[in-house]
Amino acid sequence: MQQIQTLNYRIDEQHARVLAFIDGQEIALPALWLRERCQDSENVDETTRHRLFDPHQLEADLALTHVEKKGEMQASLTFSDGYSGDYDLSRFNADFDYLDGAPVPRPWKSDIDKAVFHVDYHALHTDKGLIKGIEKFLTYGVIIVDNVPQNLDATIEVAEIFGHVRETNFGKSFEVYSRPNSSDLAYRSVPLGPHTDNPYRDPMPGIQLLHCLQNQAGEGLSTLVDSLSVLKQLKHELPDGYKMLCEIPVRFRHFDSDVDLVERRTIIESDASGNVTGIAYSPRLDHLPLLNDDDLITFHTARKRLGQLLSSPEFEWKFCLQPGQLQMFHNTRVLHGRTGFDPNKGLRHLHGAYIDYDAPKGRYKLLKQKMRAQ
Repeated sequence: MQQIQTLNYRIDEQHARVLAFIDGQEIALPALWLRERCQDSENVDETTRHRLFDPHQLEADLALTHVEKKGEMQASLTFSDGYSGDYDLSRFNADFDYLDGAPVPRPWKSDIDKAVFHVDYHALHTDKGLIKGIEKFLTYGVIIVDNVPQNLDATIEVAEIFGHVRETNFGKSFEVYSRPNSSDLAYRSVPLGPHTDNPYRDPMPGIQLLHCLQNQAGEGLSTLVDSLSVLKQLKHELPDGYKMLCEIPVRFRHFDSDVDLVERRTIIESDASGNVTGIAYSPRLDHLPLLNDDDLITFHTARKRLGQLLSSPEFEWKFCLQPGQLQMFHNTRVLHGRTGFDPNKGLRHLHGAYIDYDAPKGRYKLLKQKMRAQ
């Protein structure tokens, strides 16, 4: 996704038009579009910015009848339904910010300088440090928080700095250590390939936090991989299969003694604008869709290659998460896993929690506004 580079407006009094120039492309803003965005206090609550009228009931064939320029970004607009109001055109800028105030995502591979991921726990308790931390997270899909106190409360504290804890059937938080006969392989000592957590849930958790309390085993390396980089390569190699992974849903399932969760979704995930945001990927939990032989081969070939790329040293970063470090990652963009370990060599104990993805984005925008005001 690319940010708009240039955005300007022109008020055309002669032809009663308001024009936007978006990266050099001229667009006449429709009368109905402008009428819905009226800005006066009789129609818009000044505190909440909620409308005091129902724009869904406006006439579809509304027209601009008069346009008067009142300043470089100021205009008075009159419409065919009799409404007239003053407009600050700069308020339209947010309509053309397709990242909604967030930084541009930067796909990365395993050779990236890992220093860009690190933030300090204490710095997150200041507005400046928190803005920097969220900006790193939104850009790379992951941060490593250093110097986190080695207790269970600290995991929840960090989660609540960024958002609100998302409780699941695993609880408000969960502890990851070897437990024989557990209901999830995460609680065993077996290796886990790169995967998305909870693809069987609607909605999936947006963000996962994993806080290392102890790692005496000397094994069980953490792994992270940016699916945005992997998907770019997959699309180049297998465009037909890539397209199928974008369009054909698969079935994911998790069950235990308390719940049976099933969800159908495409492996490649996109937002409402069609921009790829990540993947729902878990070879332990998915089921091939029923397709004809040729399509099934194409689909499976792409899925197989996706798995190979996710585990490729070119893309996958392996590291030892140290006690007092916490990794926070965008669950569907940056896939996580671990190498196997011998629990008899010592305790490997992580504490985890989930939060939703929208909270850090919202806090980032508000903090940026606060800093600008100061």
